[in-house]
Amino acid sequence: MSNGEDTGRRRFLTTTTAVVGATAAGVAAVPFISAWLPSAKAKALGAPVTIDISKLEPGMIVKELWRGKPVWVVRRTVSSVKALADISDRLRDPESLQDMQPNYAKNLSRSIKSEIAVLLGVCTHLGCAPTYITAAGPHDLGDDWTGGFFCPCHGSKFDLAGRVYKGVPAPTNLEVPPHRYASDSIIVIGEDAEGPA
Repeated sequence: MSNGEDTGRRRFLTTTTAVVGATAAGVAAVPFISAWLPSAKAKALGAPVTIDISKLEPGMIVKELWRGKPVWVVRRTVSSVKALADISDRLRDPESLQDMQPNYAKNLSRSIKSEIAVLLGVCTHLGCAPTYITAAGPHDLGDDWTGGFFCPCHGSKFDLAGRVYKGVPAPTNLEVPPHRYASDSIIVIGEDAEGPA
């Protein structure tokens, strides 16, 4: 064999070895890098969730999971926003004095924008999941029902701001989770708004 053939063969073997080694190192690095990323379980435990409300019509509800709990986003109608003030005498905590919402949601509508309600869909009695029932929908909750949430487990009722009615087992209003608007149509659940509404 001549020197020319040995040099070419060495270059080929060196290059091939380098390529195979780099590929093996890249493949071996994947599990280590992915171990640094948050798992699905970690995301479920508290990572923020975004909800697109661009197609949410008045009277409609969108449901999403955050921290393993249902989050409801309801676009209230103009008449249901007005009705929030009219039913205060029938509510246990109409002014939301118990701390079940961030400071920027301490208002009549318990929200940043009065037409959008953001609530945890967990009854404050025993943790059941209440049902969203509109005023116009079929129900047997009385002629004065202005819409809201009814827990079929033990009969607790909440208005469209998540405020609990008097005389039901649920002790407090529904919780308002921390949230903010990333844009007019995107809500981020799990991150606080920067200031009061």
